[in-house]
Amino acid sequence: MKNKLSFISIFTLCIALSLTACGVKQASTTDSKNTQTEAGSEASGKSDSRLDDLYQQENQLFADHADVWNKAFGMMNKSDADPNGNYADYLAGTVESNKNSFTDDELKTLNEDIETIRKIEEQIAELENKNTSSDDNKKDSSKASSVFSDFSGEDFDGNKVDDSLFSGNAVTVVNFWFTGCKPCVAELSKLNELNEAIKSMGGEVVGINTETFDGNKTAIKEAASVLESQGVKYRNLSIDSSSDAGKYASEIMAFPTTILVDRNGNIVGEPMLGGIDNKDNYDTLMKQIQSVIDADSTNK
Repeated sequence: MKNKLSFISIFTLCIALSLTACGVKQASTTDSKNTQTEAGSEASGKSDSRLDDLYQQENQLFADHADVWNKAFGMMNKSDADPNGNYADYLAGTVESNKNSFTDDELKTLNEDIETIRKIEEQIAELENKNTSSDDNKKDSSKASSVFSDFSGEDFDGNKVDDSLFSGNAVTVVNFWFTGCKPCVAELSKLNELNEAIKSMGGEVVGINTETFDGNKTAIKEAASVLESQGVKYRNLSIDSSSDAGKYASEIMAFPTTILVDRNGNIVGEPMLGGIDNKDNYDTLMKQIQSVIDADSTNK
């Protein structure tokens, strides 16, 4: 089942909002049904299917009114959001604080969509409360934090990469993106700048393009061309979609998303949602990077 953190990432600053261009994804289900009784499995499957449907309803609203939502998403600030709150409240607050930037018709469309989203969110919360226990949450959190502990992949030149990538750095900044995502491409040059800035600090930026999974040669060629056009020099990797890291990436619902990984391959802190070409996001990420580096120095 999709956790709240993954779902709330839908609000990432995705300027090119659409189901194909923004990376908004349908929620995935877990494999835990294998350990349940036949009756329990059937009930769980129905619940997961219902959640998928609710997520898709929200995605479709954004796609149906993409122009006005593009405008609204461009005004959003990740740091203002409450991951435990109703997503509709966050959207409504953004629209209200920027209402002078919209026409009357745009405001009408946004507010109508927000009220629909509010009702969908209430149904999602009810389903999640029924199906998620505190023990499950702890297990999922532990699993998510260690998805890079047994890592393997290849860079776009075919060179093998393993978890020594992380052990050799005080902090590794992992950026998830895909070629058709305009906000992802827009931040690439800034990520390259960040990579140069943190090298001397014991840090490194690594990109994972989700279209290049399983060594997809066509996708790798296209991604490499985009990287070259943006002057990107930091490593980008293709990973196995069935690996822990691949499964983690497959559950990201919006792009770009950036995470920090420590020397032991553990994810540290919360994902950075939205491009770091936004100054606030860049400054916030730099503070988080410094925090991980400081902790690494203390633990030596």
